[in-house]
Amino acid sequence: MKRLFLKATLAALSLAAFGAATAQDIKERTIKFATQNPKGHPLVMGMEKFAELLAAKSGGKLQVKLFPGGVLGGDAQNVSALQGGTLEMVTLNAGILASQVKEFAVFDFPFMFGSAQEADAVVDGPFGQMMLAKLDAKNLHGLTYFDLGFRQLTNSKRPLTKAEDIAGLKLRVIPNAINVDWVSALGANPTPMAFPEVYAAMEQKAIDGQENPLSVININKFYEVQKYLTLSNHQYNHQAVLVSQKLWGALSNDEKKLFSDAAAEAAKYQRQVASEQTGQALDALKKAGMQVSEFSPAELAKIREKLKPVIDKHAAIAGVETVTALHAELAKLRK
Repeated sequence: MKRLFLKATLAALSLAAFGAATAQDIKERTIKFATQNPKGHPLVMGMEKFAELLAAKSGGKLQVKLFPGGVLGGDAQNVSALQGGTLEMVTLNAGILASQVKEFAVFDFPFMFGSAQEADAVVDGPFGQMMLAKLDAKNLHGLTYFDLGFRQLTNSKRPLTKAEDIAGLKLRVIPNAINVDWVSALGANPTPMAFPEVYAAMEQKAIDGQENPLSVININKFYEVQKYLTLSNHQYNHQAVLVSQKLWGALSNDEKKLFSDAAAEAAKYQRQVASEQTGQALDALKKAGMQVSEFSPAELAKIREKLKPVIDKHAAIAGVETVTALHAELAKLRK
C-alpha cells in the first residue's frame, strides 16, 4: 500500500513540477513522429528530446514513438498521412510545404539569409509564427522550427569554383518548383527525388550530385559516392515541426501547452546540436576524402545575378505581401 501511495505521489509531483494542470486534463496517448533522416542525425536528436520532454511533462501519459530514416515513406507521403490523421507528427524541410501553402516557398529562396542567427530570429518571431498559422487550414498544425544550417552542393564530377562549373550537372533537388527552377537557371539538370532514394541514385550514377546541409551529407555517408563538396551556403534549411490537425483538435488546452512547451525546448536543444554537428561534419568529410571548394565573392555575385529571375518569379507566386514582410523582418534584424 505504501509503495502504491509513493508511486501516485511521485506522478502527481511530476505533473505539478512541469506545469500540467491536473492528471484529468491529460489522456494516455501514443504519438507517431516521422522524419527522413536516420538515427543519430541532429533532427532525430531533436525529436528524441521532444519525446523525452513530453513524457516528463505529462507524467508519462504522452508517449512519442519515433520513425526515422524515411521508414514511413517520403515527405509527400508523410504530409498526406498527417492530413489524414494516420500519422501524428512529422518534421520536414519547411520549403516543401509550398505545395500546401504557397507562401512557404520563401524559405527556399536562394541566399535569403545571411547567418544562422538571423534565420532563427525570423522563424521565432512574428513572421515565422504567421507562416505556421497558415497551415491550420490544411489540416496541419505547426509547433516550431528545427534547423539544419546552410545547404551545400556535392557532386561526383568536378570541383565547383566558378558559376559555370555547375552547368550540365544532374542534381537531385527537393521536389518543389523553386528548387527545380534555381538549378535550371544555373544550367544544371534538376532531378526531383524523395530523400531516401538519393544515396542509391548517386551510387548508380543516375544523378551526379545533390545539395544538403553538412550534417546530412556526413551522417548519410554521401562521401562514399561523392568526391566534391562546395561550401555554397545557398539556402538555409529550416525544418517545420508539424502535428496532425486531427490530433491537435482532440487535445485539451493543457495537453496543447505541454506540446508547445516541449517543442520550444526541444528546438533550442536541436539547433545547438545541429550547429555543433555542422562543424564536426566538415572535418569528418575532409578526413573521408572529399575535396572542398568555395566560390569567390565575384563568382557568388554571378550566381546571385543568374538567380534573380527565379526569385522574382517565385516572389510573385508566394505573394508580394509575404515577401515584403520577410524583407521587413530581415531589415529590422540587420540594423
